[in-house]
Amino acid sequence: MVMDTKRAFKKEMKLMGNHFELSVIATEEAWALDCIDAGVKEIQRIEKLLTTYSEDSETNRINRDAGVAPVPVSRETFDIIGRSLRISRLTQGAFDISYGSVDKRLWNFDAQMTTLPDPETAKRMVRLINYRNILLDENGPTVFLREKGMRIGFGGIGKGYAAERAKQVMQEKGVESGIVNASGDLTVWGHQPDGKPWTIGIVNPNSANQVFSYMQVVNMAIATSGNYEKYVMIGGKRYSHTINPRTGLPVTGVKSVTILCPNAELADAMATPVMIMGIRAGLDMIDQIRDMEAIVVDDEDRVYTSKNIRLT
Repeated sequence: MVMDTKRAFKKEMKLMGNHFELSVIATEEAWALDCIDAGVKEIQRIEKLLTTYSEDSETNRINRDAGVAPVPVSRETFDIIGRSLRISRLTQGAFDISYGSVDKRLWNFDAQMTTLPDPETAKRMVRLINYRNILLDENGPTVFLREKGMRIGFGGIGKGYAAERAKQVMQEKGVESGIVNASGDLTVWGHQPDGKPWTIGIVNPNSANQVFSYMQVVNMAIATSGNYEKYVMIGGKRYSHTINPRTGLPVTGVKSVTILCPNAELADAMATPVMIMGIRAGLDMIDQIRDMEAIVVDDEDRVYTSKNIRLT
């Protein structure tokens, strides 16, 4: 009798404006693809919930009534905002979902940007970014943005949340090993078909299709925030498309931050704040969080890691 051999079945598609790839390790193709479809449906459901591109999404209703009235929302939206606010407190505001109020015309990283906005203008533009002005009421549940013109967005956490939920949905259907890859941010569980841990590559910040280091992982999420895809050079200095919510100016000094932890939502949310906080403060914070590690590459290509990382 021939034993069925396990292999990887996968599907790629564009979801939430990002390239997603869902993989399932299984012996039977039809079952594997059915599980992947369930994961895709879950990501599509979350996209509808959190998007700002649809007039009737809960996110847009919250933004429309900023400074006017609390907005009733689903428990799911309420909870993700609650978790976002906890991360804001942990990172002292370096992570902030109210970044949506910033006018993109101030920094157009796609055009030939030759000068930075003056600090006064930048400061004025970020005046509305303040997670403390996002008020939650358990009894509704409702969400109220205290200031007119405030806007929230889930660009810093939504992709990770969707990957985490897709994984959970597939696990509930019996998938013991798989990967959800959301544009390079991934969550992996179980083992490869041969029973070995997954091998993941850390991207070289100077060349997005090269890898500078490999790690073997099981039941882990990995997210990277980097300025290697979008940045401008002004006066010989590289400025990231990541904006510091305190100053309104682009981040300098760090090329990329990779976060490893068991939860994809948390990994996604923590990568950018470390970039904003800077190497020493960022790694100090990571070292105090259980089951979380970070790899940071600075503008001079020096590599820094949190205390428990072993790079190969």
